[in-house]
Formats: sequence, structure tokens, C-alpha cells
Amino acid sequence: METHELWNVQFLNQILDTMAEGLFTLDDNGIITSWNKSMEKISGYLAQEAVGKGCSLLQCSRCFGENCPADITKCGVIRHGKTEAKECFIRHRDGYDIAVIKNARLARDDDGKVLGIVETITDLTELKKIKKRAEEAQKKLKHVYRLGNIIGKSVAMQNVFDAIRAAANSQANILIQGESGTGKELVASAIHYNSANAENPMITVNCSALSESLLESELFGHVKGAFTGAHRDRKGRFEQADKGTIFLDEIGELTPYMQVKLLRVLQEREIERVGDSKKIKIDIRIIAATHKNLYDLTAQGKFREDLFYRLKVFPINVPPLRKRRDDIPLLVHHFIQKGNKREHKKITHVNAQGMKRIMAHSWPGNIRELENAIEHGFVICDSDQIALTDLPVEIREPQFHQTDFTLNPQKNALRMERNYPISSLTKESLIRLLDDCGWNKAEVGRQINKSRTAVWKYMKKWDIPLQK
Repeated sequence: METHELWNVQFLNQILDTMAEGLFTLDDNGIITSWNKSMEKISGYLAQEAVGKGCSLLQCSRCFGENCPADITKCGVIRHGKTEAKECFIRHRDGYDIAVIKNARLARDDDGKVLGIVETITDLTELKKIKKRAEEAQKKLKHVYRLGNIIGKSVAMQNVFDAIRAAANSQANILIQGESGTGKELVASAIHYNSANAENPMITVNCSALSESLLESELFGHVKGAFTGAHRDRKGRFEQADKGTIFLDEIGELTPYMQVKLLRVLQEREIERVGDSKKIKIDIRIIAATHKNLYDLTAQGKFREDLFYRLKVFPINVPPLRKRRDDIPLLVHHFIQKGNKREHKKITHVNAQGMKRIMAHSWPGNIRELENAIEHGFVICDSDQIALTDLPVEIREPQFHQTDFTLNPQKNALRMERNYPISSLTKESLIRLLDDCGWNKAEVGRQINKSRTAVWKYMKKWDIPLQK
């Protein structure tokens, strides 16, 4: 071999040995003729062990021929000229399987004669490790950003998560305070289902939903004949929650009489059914919640001080949404996923203009209001993203006040006069509406309760120019 040719071969071998991918070649009889350094590292076989043998050495899980390479003509690479890069397994010299991507191509000379086969092997071991680390990080991220059904990454919510974990590890009475719609019941559920009593019942009672007498019967139960309509004995919610948790929502609505009754339960851990004198022992965890300021109610004499201190052994304050704005994008994403599953849609996100307004909104109704806003968007949205025009009017128009419709009848009449029902929309009425709105498609969409995209579709349908 001439010096120049020898140099080329040596240079080529050095290039092959610097490749991260494993590479080997086969002759037209299926015998290995070269084996680079990466193949040695991936397979465990040194070049001198592999060269001269057939590629069955690797025991690839995706080989085409049943007896390959004993009969190289049956090899799929020979028949097809190449194989599609696919994930498979090869057997390491030490006997274990390695996940790889294997690719092969037939090499021919200028006359079309088969010279051999070039195969590359990409080791997926490190990639799978990276993927596993990413999955574990994602799980950890979800763990940090989510506890039960509560979502939040803000400092305020991380403090709530810490409080929930601490409360779950004790049997102390819990008082959850926060504005309406902040998710107080979710906090109560997270405490129960992360506690040692998670397998036992959690019973919820809304103290503001029933009259005093009905609430007493609901909580304590009654015996047959205790009052008109009591045809049989009935267990109350306290008994139903035995060994578990009872969640008393809107505790600030209790009447003075019911406050005394609850105080006795907290002190004695026993109850009497309405109409009965028999005492029944109960073993329950009491979690109470209120949107009212119990400090103020206690100072005003509207809530018993001794009951207040019995309930607030471990208080948890749930922040309003306006004080945890970092959580809004997470919540929006969650509600979109929830909406897609419910409505069988494929909405991906809220567009930039819509999110800007969402982030700026004060959210007096907190998370409940945000969820309703996204649900409103799902009703109107006819694309893969919720636009500003798909959101409720109080978010689209910061100056909007619901009271405008009752306190300003003249302005309300003007609004109604401009509102075109979609069922009677025609080309002529749409043009008039475009004129009224200065050819602002977003404003037209608001008037007919449709998205800007929908307005464009109507204009295209009726050959109305996009600009006047």
C-alpha cells in the first residue's frame, strides 16, 4: 500500500475512533471487518474479539433474518438497502441487554456491486438516565407545586403546604381562615388525606346552609319521635365521622345555641342525639373554616371566645388569589386541562393579551372566579387558544361593574340596543355592527358573544373586506 493510501486509512480510522456512536462494518458475507472504539465501549467486545465474527455476536433484538448472519442474503439490509433507525437491545459481552438505536445501510461500488454493510449503534443508557432524572425532577416539581388538589408555587402557598403537612401529623383542632373561593375545603381534605386517619371518613357540613334546628339534627342525629317527621333513629354527622374527620365549613355562621353545643363536643368528645339523653363517645378530628374574621366576631361578642380558642389550636390562613399571583399561570393551565377533558377540546393556553388581563384582575371571587372565567372561555372559544374576547366582561373591561345594569338603566338600554343576537346576524347587520364598532373585530365579537376569529369567519363567508 502506498504511503498516501496508508495515511488515508489511518486518518479514517482515527476519525471513526473519535465518534461517539458505535460503528462497525460487515463484508458481503456478513463478517465484521471493522469495529471502532465506541463499539468496544458500548458492547464490551474489543475490536480483535469482534472482527472476523458475524454480527450475531450482538444478539440484536431487531434482526431481520431468523438465522442472520448465517445466510446474509436473508438480511433485511440486503433486501431493502437500509434499515430504519429504531430502538432495540443488543447483548453486552457480560450478558446484560443495552438499549440502543441501531441503524444500517448497504454500501455498493459504482457498478452496484455490494461492498458490505455499515451499521451504527447509539447507546441510550445515558439518555435513559437523563430521562429518568427529568421524570423524577418533574415528579418532585409536582410534589412541590401540588399537595392533594391544591396547586401553588408562591411563597404564600408553600407556607400553606408546610402548615398542612404539620397539621396532618397531629390530631389538633384546625381553624382554616380565608376569603370565599380560596379553597378552604381543599385544605381540609389535604389535611385529612395526608393524616393517619386517611382511610377513615371525612364528613363535610356547611353550617350556613341549614337552620338552627336542622343543623342540630344534622350534626347530632335524632331518635325516633324526637320531632314531627322523625320516624326512625338517625345517626348525625359527628357519629358518621367517628375515627375520621368532620369539616365544619362557615363556622362563623353558628348561632349562640349551636356554639354552646359545639363547645361541649370539643370539651367532652361526646354527643347526645336530639330527643335522647344517652351520651355517645366519639373520636373525631375537627377542622373548621370561615371566611369571616373570628377575632372581630369574638371582640363584638358574636362568637364565643372559649369556642374560638378551642377551634384555633392550629390556625391556617389561606391567602387570596391577588396575593399569590405567581400561582395564576399554574391554575390557568390546570383549569384548561380540566376543561379539555370535560369538553373534549384541545385548547392549549390563554393568549398573551388574555393572560395579561387575567394577571391584572383583582379576583374578588378568588380561585372559584378564575375557574369560572376559564369555563366561560371554553364556551366561547373556537380555536386552540382562549383569547381576551373569550373571557367574561368584568375581566375584558376593568371599568365594568355588574351594578351598571341595575343602577344605570339608561346606559344599560344603550348597551342592549347595540347587542346583536347571533341568531339574527346577517351580512347587512354585521356591516352595520362593524361600522358602529369602528371595524374593531374584537369589539364586534363582544357584541355578538363570539371570538374575533369567529367574526373573521363571518366576514370571509360574506365577502366583507377586513378593513373599510
